[in-house]
Amino acid sequence: MNRLRALLDDRFGPGVPVLVDGGMGTLLQDRGLDDGGAGELWNVERPDVVRACHEAYARAGSQILTTNTFGGTRPRLAMHGLEDRVLELNRAAAEVARSVAVEHGALVAGDLGPTGELLEPLGTMTPQQAEDLFGEQLAGLAAGGIDLVLVETLSDLGEAQAAVRAARSAVPEVPVVVTLSFDTNLRTMMGVRPGDAVRTLAEEGADAVGANCGRGPEEMEAIAEEMAGARPDGLLLVAQSNAGLPHVVGDHFEYDRSPTDLARHARVLRELGVDLIGACCGSTPEHLAAMHEAVLA
Repeated sequence: MNRLRALLDDRFGPGVPVLVDGGMGTLLQDRGLDDGGAGELWNVERPDVVRACHEAYARAGSQILTTNTFGGTRPRLAMHGLEDRVLELNRAAAEVARSVAVEHGALVAGDLGPTGELLEPLGTMTPQQAEDLFGEQLAGLAAGGIDLVLVETLSDLGEAQAAVRAARSAVPEVPVVVTLSFDTNLRTMMGVRPGDAVRTLAEEGADAVGANCGRGPEEMEAIAEEMAGARPDGLLLVAQSNAGLPHVVGDHFEYDRSPTDLARHARVLRELGVDLIGACCGSTPEHLAAMHEAVLA
């Protein structure tokens, strides 16, 4: 059996969708994180705030809590002069998420975002270098305690494959979930189609494949439908849409999809056979509570 399926069935019961959490960056910005600041630093400097975000999602019904480590690779942390703190910040993030998860019976997903570097020939990073960068991050996450790996918001299949290989090496017993971000023509920035992502990453050894971010629920539903048509037996699907599109309201951005909108969206995803349902940028615990009520209550 698929290792993630076995884990989810054991924890939450067989054959039911599992609710992932929503956006972390949105909540941290609402709590004072400067635009462009290093949210990962808050894992050690303001862990109470990060813990409160996890707690809010857990109370809303999220069964998988995602570590605050989207920018936790060495190149991304180097943008803030934090490149020598990869292990510390990732371990702290996993420990904070774990402290909430154990109280609510939730699982912890160690979050890997894109490195910010381009693979050759478009850039200078080799596949092995990408694998090493993800492996370094995973060492910290594993030390803090994670139940699965979530590789998210990638656009390059090569980078996604490197992340899966890194996880298979660093935490071989832990299931791996990979989501790519698609735009309006249902391709990633690098031209990857949803069906190609499903087939390629399943062959690489991912336990679940899907999509996150994007322009909103309707687009995500079209992507999920393509993925459902392409997935091999045993592979799980995941979908985490943005809460629509951002609009400037006063001195901040607000996203244009309500909790009711995402609840309807969650029901559509369930009918499409998506196994892990969550949300992304602009989403809040209120959105996730509505989604929980729609598909799990």
